[in-house]
Amino acid sequence: MNIIISNSSSDPIYLQITNQLKKYIITGDLKETEPLPSIRKLAKELQISVITTKRAYEELEKEGFVESVRGKGFYVALKNKDLIREKKMQMIENKLSKIIDESKMLGLGIDELIEIIKLLYE
Repeated sequence: MNIIISNSSSDPIYLQITNQLKKYIITGDLKETEPLPSIRKLAKELQISVITTKRAYEELEKEGFVESVRGKGFYVALKNKDLIREKKMQMIENKLSKIIDESKMLGLGIDELIEIIKLLYE
């Protein structure tokens, strides 16, 4: 697991951590019941405040991605397969939305965009 903090990002650090961990969980890079690094360990690795790391983990817990076990830390939550699929679909839709916006800026028509997708899909 490699979390990258960008100082040039408009997102706060805790949100950058949250989004990257969500991605790892959704893609299966972090498996169900797998432990996350301790709050202190992750804060030290990223050279950030423990409070920031704690906030990221709490956000993930609120959204149901992780569970905390008192005295033991945070673990990837058991997920419903349909919920994971839905989250993956949402990620694809977000990426496609950005691609569509860029395509419009370039003046590409929908038929050209569909043709590109078909070629890349094969």
